[in-house]
Amino acid sequence: MRNLLIFISKYNAFFLFIIFEVGALIVYIKYNSFQKASFINSTNQVTGSLYTRYDQLRSYIFLREVNDSLSRENARLHTQLKASFYIDSAARHKITDTVYKQQYEYIDAAVINKSTNRRNNYLTINQGSRAGIAKGMGVISSQGVVGKVILVGQYMSVVQSLLHKETVISASLAGTNELGSFTWGDNLDPHMGLLYDVSNNATPKVGDLVVTSDRSLFPTGIPIGKIASLKSKTAKGLFLNMDVAIAVDFGKLQYVYVINNKLAAEQLGLEAQEKKDE
Repeated sequence: MRNLLIFISKYNAFFLFIIFEVGALIVYIKYNSFQKASFINSTNQVTGSLYTRYDQLRSYIFLREVNDSLSRENARLHTQLKASFYIDSAARHKITDTVYKQQYEYIDAAVINKSTNRRNNYLTINQGSRAGIAKGMGVISSQGVVGKVILVGQYMSVVQSLLHKETVISASLAGTNELGSFTWGDNLDPHMGLLYDVSNNATPKVGDLVVTSDRSLFPTGIPIGKIASLKSKTAKGLFLNMDVAIAVDFGKLQYVYVINNKLAAEQLGLEAQEKKDE
């Protein structure tokens, strides 16, 4: 306190000047309408600019929260799509029941780690068994197919990316439903894959959409990519191969949807039995 009093006493002339200057400005502005209007206008501009900057900063800080909210809403809407239901023919004779049964449920998740430049690429998402995620579930984004879940923890899961040498998806040409299989291929280009074993009777064109087929564990019609170029026929001349520009930009991927296919276990069981009988 003593030092403060010494400081004020030493610079008392400066402080008196500031007090008189502020008082003079207040009187000048208060009793002169033009100066008062100019001051208010300038103050409003400065205040408005500060509020704008504050709002921009606040919007940026809460952007993740907004994105999470939109992701959850998109997952809910995906679940309500007609494509997420199947027709239960056995229920047609039950007046109190509905013909449509839920087949697909969507769980939203954020990507917290990923790779795109390796031979085998993976993603880590911030949802696990507590959210209902299980091994083998398909993963998509708003752009298209992302991969499948291979490891599940309580709060996080690891996804085998579409950019993985062992990822193979049953696919079809959107316009003709000609079946084939999609794989990443050997070129290590995160934007390009390969559609192979398409029937020789197909007439694909560059730019045609490639989607998931009804033989995959994904809902039918999820985009995989578009045909970028046509390759020559296979050695026996029975099938066609073609390069596919992948729909998902994995470098910018932030949010995904994990698909709970309620009929997946039954489908896998039947397909395993079929292979055993061959």
